[in-house]
Parts: sequence; C-alpha cells; structure tokens
Amino acid sequence: MSAEMESIEHQLEDSIASLRNAGIRITPQRQAILRFLISSDTHPTADEIYQALSPDFPNISVATIYNNLRVFKKTGIVNELTYGDASSRFDFNTHNHYHVICENCGKIVDFHYPQLHEVEHLAQHVTGFKISHHRMEIYGLCPECQEKESQ
Repeated sequence: MSAEMESIEHQLEDSIASLRNAGIRITPQRQAILRFLISSDTHPTADEIYQALSPDFPNISVATIYNNLRVFKKTGIVNELTYGDASSRFDFNTHNHYHVICENCGKIVDFHYPQLHEVEHLAQHVTGFKISHHRMEIYGLCPECQEKESQ
C-alpha cells in the first residue's frame, strides 16, 4: 500500500473513532463521504460529492450528503467554506491554513504560511478583543484559467 493510501486510511480511522466517540453510528455511506473528503484536494460541494458517490451508492441522495456533512462539521471533522453566493465547499483539513480562490472557475487551493497566525495575537493586543479565529482569502486566476484567457 502506498504512503498516500496509508495516510488516507489512517485519517479515515481517526475520523471514524471521533464519530463513534460522539455516539454517531458509522454507515457505509458515511464512510464513503469521509473517504472522498479525505482524498479530495478540491474542497468539493455537496453536489460534487453526490455526483462522485452516486454510481456506487444508487440510493444515496443529496440530502444524505448534506446531513452527513452537517454531522461532520458539528464534530469538527470538516470545515464548511462559504464564499459569497457560491455553494458551500467542504474541507477535511481543519488545521490552520488559508485558501487561494480562482475568481473565474471557483477552484480553491490550500495555502500554508505559518507566520500568519501571529495576526491573531497582534489583533488581540491592539484591539483588546479576545480573538477566537480568523479567515483569510486570497483571490486571483488559477493557472488553467490564465491559460484559457491567453488563447
């Protein structure tokens, strides 16, 4: 088994353990949704998850996907990303990171820059607020959309 597959399986096992500890029953659909989220780096929408899983789970519905995503969000396994009027996207990576978003196609790519966490400390110091979290979004055109524009 490849290192990537081992990592996905490990993350899946950890997530299932978290759900069980929260008293949540583990179903094949729930496992499939989790596995898809873990292996996806595209921050999928509920509809994209549905499209990917419906061939293997013909009885699954978009409502089932949304209900499971709500459970995952509540237990802290996924983050819901909302940007304007676009559909929510879901991110399995709940560690602090940032997103670069294509203004044309909506593609979202993770961006890690550890020094940005210092912004919270500075904001707290300057304003007196008790800071709970922050969100930073960077917008531009992805390489694929740049290529299309240049043609």
